[in-house]
Amino acid sequence: MTAGPIISEPADAPPAARSERQKLRKHFGRFDILFFLLCTIVGVDTIGTVASSGAEAFTWLLVLAAVFFVPSALLTAELGAAFPDEGGPYIWTSRAFGRLAGAVNNFLYWITNPVWLGGTLAVSAVTAYTTFFNDGKDLSTPAFYVFTVAFVWIGVLAAILSFDVGKWIPTIGAWSRFLLLGLFTATVVVYGVQHGLHGFGLGDFSPTYAGFVGLVPVLMFNFVGFELPSTAGDEMTDAQKDVPYAVFRSAALSVLLYALPILGILLVLPVKAISGLGGFIDAIRQVFTVYGGHVAGDGTATLSGAGSALGDLAAVLFILTVLSSGVTWVMGSDRALAVSGYDGAAPRFLGVISSRFGTPVRVNVLSGLVSTAVLVLAHELTNGSAAKLFGAVLGLAVSTTLVSYLGIFPALTVLRRKAPDVPRPYRAPAPLAISIVLTMLVLYACVQLVAPGAPFSWFSSAYAPDGWTHAERWKYLLTELIPLVGFMLLGVLFWALGAPTRRAEAAAART
Repeated sequence: MTAGPIISEPADAPPAARSERQKLRKHFGRFDILFFLLCTIVGVDTIGTVASSGAEAFTWLLVLAAVFFVPSALLTAELGAAFPDEGGPYIWTSRAFGRLAGAVNNFLYWITNPVWLGGTLAVSAVTAYTTFFNDGKDLSTPAFYVFTVAFVWIGVLAAILSFDVGKWIPTIGAWSRFLLLGLFTATVVVYGVQHGLHGFGLGDFSPTYAGFVGLVPVLMFNFVGFELPSTAGDEMTDAQKDVPYAVFRSAALSVLLYALPILGILLVLPVKAISGLGGFIDAIRQVFTVYGGHVAGDGTATLSGAGSALGDLAAVLFILTVLSSGVTWVMGSDRALAVSGYDGAAPRFLGVISSRFGTPVRVNVLSGLVSTAVLVLAHELTNGSAAKLFGAVLGLAVSTTLVSYLGIFPALTVLRRKAPDVPRPYRAPAPLAISIVLTMLVLYACVQLVAPGAPFSWFSSAYAPDGWTHAERWKYLLTELIPLVGFMLLGVLFWALGAPTRRAEAAAART
């Protein structure tokens, strides 16, 4: 297998960038980008969380697809084709607002993913395993750590491998999604014919403000990621043509792959029985009884025969799906952090591309260490409760992720003004409107994450998260704000540690 051509570097490029970018290889083609995007955007770990809000979740999913998902696809198609440099969103943000803004934004963009991999995704994978292979019984603490630590480091190893090898993980993950979600959707139809479905009136789909507050952040979390392949912009064979192609096709497929299983869960399970962690897994187990098994009077599903075999297959596909989600995000965000390292917005030590693999191995290892630390810390703080661990880490991942887009989305309009002569193979319509709408939606979602119901009914009973009371509103606010502020300060620290690289660049420019 050939490694692909080495990236050519302009003679006037900064010394650090010139030495590192020469190690990259072009082997990221059109369909690789498409499969990468499907793994990036379609995550099965949050399907249960969305469905637990009831039928209006389906309504808000369609609304957000129109007003958020499609505009963000248009924005990314332009920026990814016009500025196809390695680092993607870091490059866009730093060119638009400067290296300090790029450094802070990029740190938030990166840190989310090891937190998510070691928390939400690892717990989702172990839940699927225990549900189908361990009779629903929790693993012992040593077995839990063996499974989850292996899960994390398999993902890290896949990120370390050269892209011509590592890209097969997203490809396998994309096909796992097609098989899992397609099989589930078809089985829901069979289940409905045999047993009937939960009926919904039109009123159940009516959107409410409370539903909007609860659902918009997690739906946006599901709907971001079009920019992630552009973090490997220099490794694409033809970014200017392939990015718009992959973005628009993945957008259509992603909406379909989210909408059908969420509707299927709502049709099969009563809303009160749907949990954020196990909702999708429980629905799979229930509908697969059509192949063998039964549902007890208390709603407990037991699989047998072909139902058990297909349930095991679904569990394997589910684990592959959540693993590929983590791998793609780690692959992309680690590249962005490495670029900021050799661009002077992070420690130079992190801005190193491996000559052997053509990947940022140092950042990959750092991501694995952070993931492992989050996994152990969250597990111990929640006393081994998978549901509490899932909820705590998901909330932090959603808030950190969305804040980073406050730098990415406005870059479209700013770069139209700052770099008007840059060739744009694709131009998004109404760039100012797109930037404003997307930025305001993200800003609103961020406010609701840290202060649900604000400003009108902050932490009232309709908006307070489960298990929290109005009297605890300040405690909740601090638990959300402190990590965010801490991550931002770390971003500033990374920028400060990049000062020697910036000075070297300035000195090279003077000679």
